Amino acid sequence: MSVIGMGLAQINPVLGDFETNSGKIRERISQARDLGLAMVVFPEMALCGYPPEDLLHRRSFIRANQAALEKILPHTAGINALVGFVHAQGGFLHNAAAWMRDGQLLSVYHKVELPNYGVFDEKRYFTPGTGPMLVDFAGVRLAVTVCEDIWVDGGSVEASIRKHRVQLVINMSASPFYAGKTNERQRVLAGLARRTGAHIGYVNVVGGQDELVFDGVSMVVNSEGKVVARGGSFQEELVTSFLELPGTPPGFKDTAADVQSRPCGLKAATEGDNTMVPALEPLEEIHAALILGTRDYVRKNGFVKVVLGLSGGVDSALTAAVAVAALGKENVIGVTMPSAYSSAGTRADAIQLAENLGIRILTLPIQPMLEAYEQHLQEAMGPGQPGIEHENLQARIRANILMALSNRFGWLVLTTGNKSETAVGYCTLYGDMAGGLAVIKDVPKTMVYELVRHINQQAGRQLIPAGSIERPPTAELRPNQKDEDSLPPYAMLDKILKAYVEEDTDPDEIIAQGFSAEIVNKSIRLVDQNEYKRRQAPLGIKITPKAFGRDRRLPVTNRFCQPPSQ
Repeated sequence: MSVIGMGLAQINPVLGDFETNSGKIRERISQARDLGLAMVVFPEMALCGYPPEDLLHRRSFIRANQAALEKILPHTAGINALVGFVHAQGGFLHNAAAWMRDGQLLSVYHKVELPNYGVFDEKRYFTPGTGPMLVDFAGVRLAVTVCEDIWVDGGSVEASIRKHRVQLVINMSASPFYAGKTNERQRVLAGLARRTGAHIGYVNVVGGQDELVFDGVSMVVNSEGKVVARGGSFQEELVTSFLELPGTPPGFKDTAADVQSRPCGLKAATEGDNTMVPALEPLEEIHAALILGTRDYVRKNGFVKVVLGLSGGVDSALTAAVAVAALGKENVIGVTMPSAYSSAGTRADAIQLAENLGIRILTLPIQPMLEAYEQHLQEAMGPGQPGIEHENLQARIRANILMALSNRFGWLVLTTGNKSETAVGYCTLYGDMAGGLAVIKDVPKTMVYELVRHINQQAGRQLIPAGSIERPPTAELRPNQKDEDSLPPYAMLDKILKAYVEEDTDPDEIIAQGFSAEIVNKSIRLVDQNEYKRRQAPLGIKITPKAFGRDRRLPVTNRFCQPPSQ
């Protein structure tokens, strides 16, 4: 029997910052060595960050990646380290894993299964490998894989694991978060373990990268599909696990013979040495994803402070609460910009929210600016009552104010629109859509309410004012305006949008679920007509299985319309 002490290092890299990333890797290697672990494993492409996209076309990026790997080698004395990086070989690029020990690069593995769906675009850049790295490691049959390699049921990688009766599968991942993804991963790992009889050591990256958030939750699953070690969500951590496995029988084919040529450190340990962090509840996960995604987007792009408009509504309240949790109250500035249509209730709730969160608030009424615009435009507009331009001018004046403050003080503007509004275009181009990060762009309106109630419950007080939650949603751009004057009730709209946007369900099938044909057709028409707006919106943090942006790529100019349904 062999006891393998393994460390799964879920780190938060900064894409392209090789010095920072290699420093994190060296630190975790040292920590794992001090703990007496036999190996330490890092996530997919941990050295450069994921996904590097078209930086991979730059030769200087590839050279910097290789140079950073070579600088790590001297720090691997007495321990095995598996590090994800980009490997250039024979004119091709590979999504790769480097096996290092005692200052030597012993073997390199090339990822076999390259995902090309949703947010993934790996076939644009990488050439696939031919099979998993098989190793006789300390008397144990071990296979090295990368992310998608183990998501393909019955694929060539799984077939090789079965054929060689592998006992321990290492999987190095950069698996983005969305609600429910942790359970999905656990099902995949448990299924592979039960089908192959292998233990699975899975390490995932942590951190925000543009609209993607990576949640970590590295884990070890035993051959029966039970989780025996698990890391935390949305935090850097060295997850430790000790596995007792039988020795390798004769006939095992080692495809990386150099790896077994040197001894590795072993330590007797008990099950109590395994890291086991409790899983988060669903709303806690989503809240944590929004916080980390906001923090990393702001900090990794060099900003310190953020500014946002506070309308007194629930969307801006949620955005402000997330920003404070991510950046600290001293780094969040709220701006209330009332007009003639702003009610006393919304104005009071905006001020109360700022007081509750402890953030600075500026009050800058827009009515004088609106009147100046309309007076200046009067001749060009001609006779007649003000129309939609009157409403949109208000939103665009507010955007101008926020952007002026951004330019003056270097504050990043956060927009406050939710997924439901973004889907149907219930937002103003160059108005409330203007900003640097759309924090809740992928959060449906009904989930906005769930999250603010969750935040209040966690705070143990009415952090977000009751009026913001209970008041019927309104843009307050004309007298007595309500969102439901223009849209179906959000409880209904969100179900239709989930079916159409996230599940690609046809209109007839949605209607068959019990929805009105008129409402379904109207909702779908609004989604299709507003692709041009979404193309010009800022990035938003992905928390659903299919977000606008990288996940859903539709042409703006097209004449295919969903046929009306009866």
